[in-house]
Amino acid sequence: MNDQSLQNQPNPFGGYASSLAVDRQRVLRNTYWLLALSLIPTVIGAWLGVQFRLFQTLSHGMSTLVFFVGAFGLMFLVEKYKNSSKGVAFLLGFTFFMGLMLSRLIAAVLGFKNGGTLVMTAFGGTAAIFLCMASLATVVKRDLSGLTKFLVVGAVILMVAGIANIFLQSSALLLTILVAMLGVFSAFMLVDVKRVVDGGETNYISATLAIYLDIYNVFQALLSLLGIFGGERD
Repeated sequence: MNDQSLQNQPNPFGGYASSLAVDRQRVLRNTYWLLALSLIPTVIGAWLGVQFRLFQTLSHGMSTLVFFVGAFGLMFLVEKYKNSSKGVAFLLGFTFFMGLMLSRLIAAVLGFKNGGTLVMTAFGGTAAIFLCMASLATVVKRDLSGLTKFLVVGAVILMVAGIANIFLQSSALLLTILVAMLGVFSAFMLVDVKRVVDGGETNYISATLAIYLDIYNVFQALLSLLGIFGGERD
């Protein structure tokens, strides 16, 4: 058989490979759309929390308890119903709740003379980090799934340190946590988007939940740092 006849033979894997690529693009596209949609309830929740001071009177300990019960409960429901429309509803409910929980930090930053500027700067910085990580995920060829376990360990350490600092009230530890959080969850963005690009995550609701948490934590860390170092009092 000559080279010409070989070229004319159909590729038995071509259609399958093409279908995989289409499926990955569909999951990535749906993830981005749902991610954009999820920001709306977050903003609404944050606005309501600031306007009605829903969580600003709670102690740090009680606020942390409410956060863990509400967040982990809703995340459980999102994962349980991720293959149905209920999963989308629970995801949007989760992002609304996260907006409410974020309102305490936003209200504190808005108390500065330049609070509005700091919030917009944190939003713009988070968007820039996400765009950078998402773009990097599409060009990096190396499998990054091995980083996940190290990042999970880092996130757990940050969570434990954050709980401990409720009692310690250490400014140095707080700054360390915030800087580490910014680094860990920026890396999580890269890994989570890369997993969708590579076809490791095929459910766009689960993918959206993971990336949303990355963005949320980066924004929270960035806004806190801006408030500490850039807040101007009257």
